[in-house]
Amino acid sequence: MTDKGLTKKDEMLVELLMRTGLSKNMAKTLVFLRKKEETTSVEIESATSLRQPEVSIAMQELRRRKWVSKRDIKKEGKGRPVHSNKLSIPFDKIIEIVESEERKKMESIESNIKQLKELAK
Repeated sequence: MTDKGLTKKDEMLVELLMRTGLSKNMAKTLVFLRKKEETTSVEIESATSLRQPEVSIAMQELRRRKWVSKRDIKKEGKGRPVHSNKLSIPFDKIIEIVESEERKKMESIESNIKQLKELAK
């Protein structure tokens, strides 16, 4: 895999993030962003093999979660504005948030099983 694409380790990270409920597009975008100081959507598209609308939707959700920030890049002439994206918190903090969410799910499942057993008596 090239320097700008996703490595085997990256693909494994994507797979694990998807198992926690993140969409494939969000997981791929997040894993790519973790390796870059700052990047454009076009770079994300080419590195992750996602289409423009897929990256756009993933970025909206990542910004909604406050994991990614966007800034406008001034450019000469006309045309669509270019945006630069970067993680707004360190990747390991994002993993801590995901871990916390997963632990809450486990507690909820355990509580549900306990109640089922109590009511089944």
